[in-house]
Amino acid sequence: MVKVEVFTSPMCPHCPAAKRVVEEVAKEVSGVEIVLVNVMDNPEKAAELGIMAVPTIAINGEIKFVGAPSKDALRVELTK
Repeated sequence: MVKVEVFTSPMCPHCPAAKRVVEEVAKEVSGVEIVLVNVMDNPEKAAELGIMAVPTIAINGEIKFVGAPSKDALRVELTK
């Protein structure tokens, strides 16, 4: 199982696109668990990883993308 955490904020104009990309790619790649983390509700989790901007995507606890990735880039990271 690959854990994908999407760190977002309600005021972020780019976060919906990042969530959409993660959800679409997760449908294509088996064994993906998506966790959406609102940094306003859970600042401790964001601080643990040193996240300073949203959207940020962490895979298995490691930051892989700051900003919304392309589907291809995310697919590559999930299938490594």
